[in-house]
Amino acid sequence: MKKLLFILTFIFSAGLTAQEIKVSGIVTDDSNAPLPGTSVLVQGTTKGTTTDADGKYSISAKIGEFLQFTFVGMETKTLKVTGTTLNAKLAESGLALQDVVVLGSRSAPRTVTESAVPIDVISIKEISSQGAQVNLNQILNMVAPSFTSNTATVADGTDHIDPAQLRGLGPDQVLVLVNGKRRHTSSLVNINGSPGRGSVGTDLNAIPAFAIEKIEVLRDGASAQYGSDAIAGVININVKKDTNKFDIALFGGSHFSKASNDHRGGNDGNNVQIDMNYGTSLGKEKSFINATASFQLRGQTGRAKDATGTLFSAFNAVEQRAVEAGTNINALFGNIDNTTNTTQILGLIKTYAPQVDYFTAGQQTAILGATSITQMQSALNFDATAGELAYRKLERSAFNMAVGQSSLQSGQFFLNAAYPINENLEVYAFGGTSYREGEAAGFYRRPNQSRAYTALYPNGFLPEIHSTINDVSAAAGLRGNIFETWNFDLSNTYGQNTFDYTIENTVNTTLREQSPTEFDAGGLGFSQNTTNFDFSRKFDKLNVAFGAEYRYENFKINEGQPESYNTYDINGGIVTATTPNNIKVTDFYGSFRPGSSQVFPGFKPVNAVDKGRNSAAIYADLEYDVTEKWLLNGALRYENYSDFGGTTNYKLASRYKLTDNINLRGAISTGFRAPSLHQIYFNSTATQFVGGVPFEVGTFSNDSPAAKLLGIPQLKQEESQSASIGFTAKIPEANLTLTADAYIVNIDDRVVLTDQFSRPGGNPTPGTPAAQLNTLFDSANATAATFFANAIDTKSKGIDVVISHKRNIGNGLTLKTDLSGTISKTTRVGDIHASPILEANGQINRYYSETSRIYLEEAVPRVKANLTNSLSVNKFDFFLRNVYFGEVTDPNTVDVNGDGRIEGAIINGQIVETEHPVWGGKVITDLSIAYNFTKSAKIVIGANNIFDIYPDANYGPSTAIKPRIVNGAVDYTAAPTTSDLSNSNQFTYSRNVSQFGQNGRFVFARLSFSF
Repeated sequence: MKKLLFILTFIFSAGLTAQEIKVSGIVTDDSNAPLPGTSVLVQGTTKGTTTDADGKYSISAKIGEFLQFTFVGMETKTLKVTGTTLNAKLAESGLALQDVVVLGSRSAPRTVTESAVPIDVISIKEISSQGAQVNLNQILNMVAPSFTSNTATVADGTDHIDPAQLRGLGPDQVLVLVNGKRRHTSSLVNINGSPGRGSVGTDLNAIPAFAIEKIEVLRDGASAQYGSDAIAGVININVKKDTNKFDIALFGGSHFSKASNDHRGGNDGNNVQIDMNYGTSLGKEKSFINATASFQLRGQTGRAKDATGTLFSAFNAVEQRAVEAGTNINALFGNIDNTTNTTQILGLIKTYAPQVDYFTAGQQTAILGATSITQMQSALNFDATAGELAYRKLERSAFNMAVGQSSLQSGQFFLNAAYPINENLEVYAFGGTSYREGEAAGFYRRPNQSRAYTALYPNGFLPEIHSTINDVSAAAGLRGNIFETWNFDLSNTYGQNTFDYTIENTVNTTLREQSPTEFDAGGLGFSQNTTNFDFSRKFDKLNVAFGAEYRYENFKINEGQPESYNTYDINGGIVTATTPNNIKVTDFYGSFRPGSSQVFPGFKPVNAVDKGRNSAAIYADLEYDVTEKWLLNGALRYENYSDFGGTTNYKLASRYKLTDNINLRGAISTGFRAPSLHQIYFNSTATQFVGGVPFEVGTFSNDSPAAKLLGIPQLKQEESQSASIGFTAKIPEANLTLTADAYIVNIDDRVVLTDQFSRPGGNPTPGTPAAQLNTLFDSANATAATFFANAIDTKSKGIDVVISHKRNIGNGLTLKTDLSGTISKTTRVGDIHASPILEANGQINRYYSETSRIYLEEAVPRVKANLTNSLSVNKFDFFLRNVYFGEVTDPNTVDVNGDGRIEGAIINGQIVETEHPVWGGKVITDLSIAYNFTKSAKIVIGANNIFDIYPDANYGPSTAIKPRIVNGAVDYTAAPTTSDLSNSNQFTYSRNVSQFGQNGRFVFARLSFSF
C-alpha cells in the first residue's frame, strides 16, 4: 500500500512538474514600493513578460524552472518556481536607476531611455524634501529646464496665479493630467504685461506638492493621444499611494537679503507651512486611501526703493491744516467750477495757508491776493512735497508701492484611493480642494493726484487687490479586465476654479466721503467635466488601445457691486451721456475724478457671462514591437467642438535600439488647441465720454458686435505640426544615462490678445478707410478696443539634453548628479492675419505689436541649464543645485547704449521703437544639508539663491530722442523726451519680465517625521 501511494505521488509530482502553470506575483524594491516595467524571464527560454504599473506580473512556467527578474538600477534576482505565487524583492545595484513611465503610450510601462518620445521623471518627494521651494510651479521652474514659471508683481490677478510655460510655448499649450486624467484650467485670463499675456493656464499651485509622488513631463506634441492643449507637451502628476505611513513636514523660512524691506536689509516674506500625509489600507490587498493636508502662510516682500517725484501739492498742505482744525475743505465742493461755496473756500484757504510755515513770502502773497478759484488754483500750483513730508513726519518710503511677492494664506487637501472589487475590477477615486486668499497691490495713489481723495486718505493710499481662489476637483472610475483579455478604464473627472476680487484700502473718488473703502469687484469661474472610456489589449508584440471622451466646459464672469464700476456726479447720480461737465466730480485743480474702485474696476452687468460648450472625441493608439530592436507607435484622434467644429490629428513615433545601451528615437505629429472659453467670452470694458457721448474702451469679447463690425473673425483652433528626433544612451561602466532630443513646432493661427485699436477721429474724407473705420467704431459704441484673435503663425525649435549619474560608492556614501539643459527659440513666421479695415487704417502693428513680439519670442529664458548634486554620507545628505537662467528682453524701450536716442525701424509703414533692455543671464545656487536623526526624523537647513543674486537693475529717468518717420525714412531730429522705466524708483527690477523673480536669498529649515 505504501509503495502504491509513493508511486502515485511520484507520478503526480512528475506530471505537475512537467506541466506549465500560471505563475503570478508582485515585484517590489527594498521599501516595498512596486517596480513597474520589471523584466520577468523564464531562464533558458525566450519566454518573458514585464510587470504592470502596480508591479504585478503573470507568466506560464513549470515547477522547478527559474524566473529571472531584471530592472535597470537594481540587482538581478533569480528565483525557483515552487507554486503559483512568486513575489520578488530587488535591491539597488548602484547603477543609475531608470525611471519608469506610462505617459506618452497606452502600452506597458517603459523606462525613460526606452520610450519613443522624450520624458522627464521628477521625484517631487525627493526634490521637495531637500529644496527651498514649496509650491509646484517653483519646484518645476528650478528642476526642469524646459519649464518656466515666475511670480509676477503689480499685475492684478496674475500676482496670484503664476503662468507656466513648456518649451517656450504658451501656458495654454501644455496639457496637465493628474493620475493620467485631464486637469481643468484656471478661471483667470492673463491680460496684463507679463509672459503668457492673453493665455489661460492651469493653476498647478492648487495641488499640494506634498501629495505628489512624481511628475512625468512629456516634451513632445501629444494632441493625437490626449486632445486639445498638448502642443508643447504633457505634464502628468502622479499622486501618492503610500499605505501604513504618516508623514509630517514643518517648514519655515524668510528672505534674508540685501534688498529686503525695500532695500533696507533684514528679512521679509516670511513663509511658514505644515504638510501632512497619511495612507492606509482599506482592508483588502492592493486597496489604499492616501490623504494630504497642507497649510501655508506667506508674507509679502518689498523690493521698491524710496519713491521719487511730487507727492504733495500746496493745496494738500493747506487742506491738512484745515483738517487739523476740524474743517474739511473738500466737503465744500463736488465740482470746483460749480459750487455756491466759492467765497467760503477762498476764505478758508486764506485762513489756513499762513499756518504752512515753509511757504515763501511770495507764495503767501499770491494766495492772500487771489479773488477767484482760478487765481487760487494758480497760486497753489507748486510742489509742496519737501515741506509737507517734514511737517507730517513722513519718509518717502511711506509712499512706496508693494513691489515683490504677494502675501498668501492657503489651505489644501488632496485624496487618492483605490479598492479592488475582485481580481478583475478596481474602483478608484482622487481629488482635492484648495482655498487661497492673496493680497497684492497696485500703483500708489499720491495725494496730489485726482485719483486720490485726501478727505478719506490724507496721505494718499496704496489700493489692495485681495483674491479668493477656490479650486475643487474630483475624479472616480472603474478599471480592470473585461472579456478576459481586454483592459478597460471608465472614468469621470470634474474640476472647478473660481477667482473672486475684493478691492480694499481704496475709494471711488466720485463718491467722495460716501465712498466705500472695500468693494466686491466680481469674479471669474471655470468648470470642466470629462468622461473617458478607454480600452487596451496586448496581442503578442502589438498593443491596441482606443477610447472615447466627452467634455463639458463652462466659463462665467460675475458682476461686482455698482460702486465698483460706476462713475457718479456731484448729486450722487450715475454719470450718463447727458451728464453735463459742471456736475461731474473734480478735484480742487479742476481735474475730473475717475469713477469705479481705484486699481481694479469691477465687472459691470454688461460684462457678465455664463457660457458653455461641449466636445466629443474618439481615438486609437497602436504600439508594435516590430523586432526586438524596433518599436513603432501610432495614434489618431478626431475631436468635435460644439462651437467651432471638428479636427483630426495623428502622431507617429519610433525607437530603434542600435545596441543594448543606445537608442534612436523620433516622432512627427499634428496637434491643436481649442480657443478657451475665456478667450472667446472674456470682456472687461469701461465707459468714457467724448463730447458728452458715452463710448466703451477695453477688452471686447470675440463674439461681440464690436468684433464683428471691425472685422475680427470668430476664433478657431490653433493647429500645429511638430517633429522631434533624438537618442538615448546608457553607459553602465560609468553609471551614466544620456538623452538628447531636438524638436520643431509650427503653430498656425495662434491666438493672441491684441494691443488697443483706436478710432481714427478727425474729419476724414467720406469713403476713405479712416472714415469707414470711424463709422464702424461709432456703430460699435467704442473708441478703443482690444480683442483676442488668431493673428499669427509661429515656429519654435530647440534641443533638450539630460545627463544622469548615480553611484553607490560604499561605506554609506551615495552620489547622484543630474545635468540638464535646453536651448529654444520661437519666432513669428509669415504675415499677420489682420482685419482688412484695420489694416487699411495702418493699425496692423496693433494686432501683433513689438511688445507682443518680445513677450512671445524673448521674455522667457531661451537658454536654461540645471546641475544638481546629491551626496549621502551615512546620516547626512548634502544637496547642491546650480540653475543658469539665460538672458531675457524687456518689452519696454529706452536708450540702452547711451547714444542719446532710441533706435527704431519702419515696420508695416509705421515707426516702431526697437531698442530694448536685455537682462543678462544669471546662475542661482541652492544649498541644503540634511541630518537623519533616525529613519523617521530628519532636519534640513538650507538656502535658495544662497549668493543673493538679483536680475540686472532697471533703467531710471533717461532723456533721449525718439525715432520718427521723415520723408519715408527713420529720423532722429525730434526734441528729446524723458522716460523712467523704474516708475519713480519703484521698479528697481523689471516688473514685465524676470528669469527667477526678484526676492533674493531665501533661508529655510524643514523638519520631517515619518511614522
